[in-house]
Amino acid sequence: MSYRATPPRQGLYDPRNEHDACGVGFVADIKGRKSHRIIDQGLSLLDRLTHRGAVGADPKAGDGAGILLQIPDGFFRAVLPFELPKVGDYAVGMLFLPQNDAAREEMESIVERYIEGEGQRILGWRVVPVNNAGLGESVRPTEPAIRQVFIGRGEACPDQDAFERKLFVIRKQIAFEVYKSKIPDHSFYAVSFSSRVLTYKGMLLAGQVGEYYPDLLDERVVSALALVHQRFSTNTFPTWDLAHPFRMIAHNGEINTLRGNINWMVARRGSMASEVLGEDLGKIWPLTYEGQSDSASFDNALELLVMGGYSLVHAMMMMIPEAWSGNPLMDSKRRAFYEYHAALMEPWDGPAAVAFTDGRQIGATLDRNGLRPARYLITDDDLVVMASEMGVLDIPEERIIKKWRLQPGKMFLIDMEQGRIIDDAELKEQLATAKPYQAWLNETQIYLDHLPTVVGAMSPDPDTLRDSQQAFGYTQEDLKFLLTPMVLTGQEGTGSMGADNPPSVLSRRSKHLSTYFKQNFAQVTNPPIDPIREEIVMSLVSLIGPRPNLLGLNDGGPDMRLEVKQPVLTNTDLERIRDIEDSTQGAFRTKTLTICYPVEQGAAGMEAALEALCHQAEKAVREDYNILILSDRKMDADHVAIPALLATSAVHHYLIRKGLRTESGLVVETGAALEVHHFAVLAGYGAEAVNPYIAFDTVQSLLSQLPEDLSPDEAQRRYIKAIGKGLKKVMSKMGISTYQSYCGAQIFDAVGLATPFVDKYFTGTASMVEGAGLLHIAEETLRWHKNAYGDNLIYLKHLDVGGDYAYRLRGEDHAWTPHTIAKIQHAARGNDWNSYQEFARAINEQDERLLTFRGLFEFNWADQPVPLEEVEPAKEIVKRFATGAMSFGSISWEAHTTLAIAMNRI
Repeated sequence: MSYRATPPRQGLYDPRNEHDACGVGFVADIKGRKSHRIIDQGLSLLDRLTHRGAVGADPKAGDGAGILLQIPDGFFRAVLPFELPKVGDYAVGMLFLPQNDAAREEMESIVERYIEGEGQRILGWRVVPVNNAGLGESVRPTEPAIRQVFIGRGEACPDQDAFERKLFVIRKQIAFEVYKSKIPDHSFYAVSFSSRVLTYKGMLLAGQVGEYYPDLLDERVVSALALVHQRFSTNTFPTWDLAHPFRMIAHNGEINTLRGNINWMVARRGSMASEVLGEDLGKIWPLTYEGQSDSASFDNALELLVMGGYSLVHAMMMMIPEAWSGNPLMDSKRRAFYEYHAALMEPWDGPAAVAFTDGRQIGATLDRNGLRPARYLITDDDLVVMASEMGVLDIPEERIIKKWRLQPGKMFLIDMEQGRIIDDAELKEQLATAKPYQAWLNETQIYLDHLPTVVGAMSPDPDTLRDSQQAFGYTQEDLKFLLTPMVLTGQEGTGSMGADNPPSVLSRRSKHLSTYFKQNFAQVTNPPIDPIREEIVMSLVSLIGPRPNLLGLNDGGPDMRLEVKQPVLTNTDLERIRDIEDSTQGAFRTKTLTICYPVEQGAAGMEAALEALCHQAEKAVREDYNILILSDRKMDADHVAIPALLATSAVHHYLIRKGLRTESGLVVETGAALEVHHFAVLAGYGAEAVNPYIAFDTVQSLLSQLPEDLSPDEAQRRYIKAIGKGLKKVMSKMGISTYQSYCGAQIFDAVGLATPFVDKYFTGTASMVEGAGLLHIAEETLRWHKNAYGDNLIYLKHLDVGGDYAYRLRGEDHAWTPHTIAKIQHAARGNDWNSYQEFARAINEQDERLLTFRGLFEFNWADQPVPLEEVEPAKEIVKRFATGAMSFGSISWEAHTTLAIAMNRI
């Protein structure tokens, strides 16, 4: 069996959702003095983090634990039968290999081939001694063969940094070769592959690491640092390779924007160039693989940045920036640093405490919200201990000279070559002043607000507005319950929880494509972000246009960037972007692509129209248009619009596959965006900004019906404010703070869409329930178009009633109708059995009409009843009833009281 025991995608499980929440810590000597004491203290610290891990049904099966240390040169010279070059001129690769002899030999030959092919020397191999007596029964079948390969630095590598880069390139090539190989047991994982650090880890309990690896108990194994980690895999399967530490980090938290981060890293491949990696840059792809956890993917991206020339701290500040856009107290140079790098890389957002090291420096940083704990202390003999909590080592109080905690967005670093601690302020001042970031911004950054106004907004045409509204699925409820509260209050209307209408795939009515997508929420993020009180850490700033070379370190680059304060564009804003070429002396070129096609082509014509749209987008980018506007303004009686969400995602993913996505920005001009969820889904699938022109026209048409006298500009401003507040709310429940991180992050599950349709147009999205494909979506779109431009008298003067939020004749179906509510009230108040029977009959008939997924199921009756003597007595069954997991915050006092009474009675 492979050590990679993650099962394939099945049911509701998807290996793409690998996350973990864990215990992390390190021990380090500030002066860089190596000793075995550091290893012992690291293992003790790890043992004290046991409570932060998880144990399966097998009490000896953990989620994973490990330790990273500096290469113990003296130890290896003592135990190896071959000579080693001087320190820094050799590397150690710690490898997980197959237990099968033939497969392992094949893996070893691949490793040797790439090492020698890149001009480095094989010094020898070592079988890593292990003691697996303490492994759980469920762990042993997945235990890998563990080997160390020793690599000598070749002449082509002038120094140790160049050697590290070459090792990185070798390891990535080996991994890809193994990944694509047809070897039956192709298990391979490079735990570490470095001339500076070495990692021992596995699917172990915290207290088993030293026991399993006898090397760690040898007094000759010395290090000036020990980075440890105890994994708690949330919603995931523990595996040997997903244990921490990784090559540069140990991480406690979640990267909630992972899918988008990975997509953007793939998209950057075509536009990336590196002075230090040179032609080797083309050998490292793919950067990440399916099935990796969020932490593993983060580590891969961090490695790329460091190997591409960034310092370790610089790279960490790019990936986990502190809150800067809403902080008026931040130094201008530091603000310029963050603003400049915002165009290079979107934040890897989510709650995180990350410890990082390259073997020379070790440090830690916290996410901008401070949603994970990290505390540290310094002793009088220059020892630093950092961990998820205090008390992990028994250190007398009189020896402690400082105790403190990491604060949101802050970091600290121990530079063992300099022999000192560098605090957050000094670190960031050094980096912020290292390059003229403000000057580079002045040369490359353009602000939408500073562009000239070309044309004013047009007044809505009442003769065509209703047709347009109907063609995009507007209803009377949308105007009453959604738009009107936004205009009056500047925020979404308040509604009660619960929905008794059918999922979109089961509805008999045409539904907005976005309703097939359900927003995810971070189930491990605790506490959630408060988008109102923590507004300073949130940002709706969006950058439109090409993304600069990620590895271009030494200048601002040739690419200009357009910054907008928030992603909802007014009609005037959009016209500014359309005419941006003249106002920016050709720095930006905009191409408008219509997403409409002739209605006579019917539903079958949508696929060809999508294909043509993607080809037009590719052609435009290759012709140096760096802003694409996807527009459905040409929708009329003769032309039907492809759903804007479908068009946006199709173009976004098509350009990613072509390696062109970072060459151009995507702006969507659509009448289909009305409520917050519409904007959130468009953002999630790549829209950097959205112009909801029909929503603006509708807002203006409502002014005469409002109780408050508002100007069109004020009404529009309030609507935009409401959408912005709603977007922050949506992002915050996923633990995401910035629109840039949310854009392209695909934080949704598809419910009721066919997998082939999702895989092609919404690549990477989980589809839990099968259902509608492209043809069905096209038919729903055409049905709306027919309502608008057909001859149905119902829609001639009035919008559809809707019926999603309240029961309406000719509206959406509901489980709770006036009839069912009346019957249950009569049954309860009058103790009327007949009324209850009528209520039950009505509810059961609704199941037959498929208002819920539950209605799709039928009981699978057994042919023979279970003998009564085999049925467990009720008094035994009730012993397993429990309510302890229900927190007081999740249910009311009344509910708690009722549950307590019930539990006492049984």
